[in-house]
Amino acid sequence: RFHHTSTSHWCSCSKTVSNEKYQDPFQLGRKDLKNLYADIKKELLVSAAELKEMCDYYFDGKGKAFRPMIVVLMARACNIHHNNSREVQASQRSVAIIAEMIHTASLVHDDVIDDANSRRGKMTVNQIWGERKAVLAGDFILSAASVALARIGNTTIISVLTQVIEDLVRGEFLQLGSKENENERFAHYLEKTFKKTASLIANSCKAVSILGCPDPKVHEIAYQYGKNIGIAFQLIDDVLDFTSCADHLGKPAAADLKLGLATGPVLFACRQFPEMNAMIMRRFSKPGDVERARKYVLQSDGVQQTTYLAQRYCHEATREISKLRPSPEREALIQLTEMVLTRDK
Repeated sequence: RFHHTSTSHWCSCSKTVSNEKYQDPFQLGRKDLKNLYADIKKELLVSAAELKEMCDYYFDGKGKAFRPMIVVLMARACNIHHNNSREVQASQRSVAIIAEMIHTASLVHDDVIDDANSRRGKMTVNQIWGERKAVLAGDFILSAASVALARIGNTTIISVLTQVIEDLVRGEFLQLGSKENENERFAHYLEKTFKKTASLIANSCKAVSILGCPDPKVHEIAYQYGKNIGIAFQLIDDVLDFTSCADHLGKPAAADLKLGLATGPVLFACRQFPEMNAMIMRRFSKPGDVERARKYVLQSDGVQQTTYLAQRYCHEATREISKLRPSPEREALIQLTEMVLTRDK
């Protein structure tokens, strides 16, 4: 049982002992992400006008580029750690581009599976162009990412990043199933969270560390950092589904319950309100289930428990990245763990 601690006094671990001045991660990573979306659009060169329009739709430059940001900061942190090189290699930047492409393709496919009608504050691809074309657009973005990956010309990097695509599919299958046993259920949820969200960040971080540094210990640090911050990111996402309003999120609130999904806040709440078990097993399909489950979650400590669990993952991410030599990029990656915990959308 994770004991509740108030969110006001977590993680002073970000104030690590280092002479490096605090810098905003997004400012620091910006120089390497200049023209990121223009470069992605070059990868998606396609003659069919409609397909091009669909592919460009999410690459409008309005996303936070959270994943590419982590990837370029990790690339720099590893390069500095290895030989004090301050440059991001072209192949490392390519990994950041590929990560964003894989992520976006997975969003397009997720929205089809979930029959979602809004994403990032605008209509989804499947709502505008229909499900069949949306599936094909997602496939096309994935194929373009695969071509860009092959161009890096490193078989280790290819196998690390293709693992992400396998995990995304397996994670989606895990999400379609549910477990009867309470303990198994939480393990199932965390495994799904790793495969659907954290694997991309973990393996992209590992890929740039391999390109920048020959030391397997550094590859493991990069992977563990990405894995832990990735799981924390999703846990907070699951919290926001209960605590943030739809306008703020850019997608409907309580969306997970409507999809029949029991996320962290629900699983923790179930320990206080066992009557939720039956609702979880029938995936909140009876009239009134969604509203009742939401009420139980907000009456329980499910939101605080999930937030506390996210803090533990962020603490672990910080512990891992602190093993690298001090640099502004390392500090920015530590700062990102705080930003993950305090974000409100």
